[in-house]
Amino acid sequence: MNQLYLVQHGKAASEAEDPTRPLTEEGRVEVQRVAAAVAKLNLTVSTICHSGKLRAKQTAELFAQSLAPASVEEIEGLAPLDDPAVAQVLIEQADRPLMLVGHLPHLSRLVSVLTGTESEVVTFQMGGVVALVKAEPGWQVAWMLPPEIVRGVGTA
Repeated sequence: MNQLYLVQHGKAASEAEDPTRPLTEEGRVEVQRVAAAVAKLNLTVSTICHSGKLRAKQTAELFAQSLAPASVEEIEGLAPLDDPAVAQVLIEQADRPLMLVGHLPHLSRLVSVLTGTESEVVTFQMGGVVALVKAEPGWQVAWMLPPEIVRGVGTA
């Protein structure tokens, strides 16, 4: 696999508002805009994996509506405090482009592991996408698409 797309879930309700933490209306709209913009890039995503937490699942489903992957799956290893080595194994075993929808600090730690650095490489934004490409001897960040950029450019 040469491409990997990492997505931080969209803006979610606070735990005090709703313990299941679904996406807010603003979060839903931002994720839809970003997903539509990504779809215009004509990239291929074979599988969208998410942590199983409601906000990540809803974000994955919204991206799936725009990208039409072969499957959307809940997997272990994408929760906020999970060891990034678990996701790294999944990535290394994949033979087609993946999208992983998860949480901080896990996603930041995962990018650091994949790129072979100890410091934070990118600053994730809720509902945004970070694209990585395979490089030797690891991965490198190819591009980022935060919701603010899509909002500023429009997707129509």
